[in-house]
Amino acid sequence: MANDELSAGFTGTPTEPPTGVRKVAKTATDAVNREANAVVVGAADHPYTATGLALTVGALAFAIGYVMGRSSVESGRSYWR
Repeated sequence: MANDELSAGFTGTPTEPPTGVRKVAKTATDAVNREANAVVVGAADHPYTATGLALTVGALAFAIGYVMGRSSVESGRSYWR
């Protein structure tokens, strides 16, 4: 009983390769996976550089958000009159 092979559904390859939107989606998914793996490998090889880049991007994003938030406030007028 333990030596029996288990077969669960379709385990082969499709007879027709994906076309149209499916092909584009598969290509895009493959590209994103490759880039994500490259980032992970690069971060593992250079942890201090990755940390520095993450902190720099975070600080720039915070500064840009702060400046945009401050510029949206009306200046020279008090809320309470």
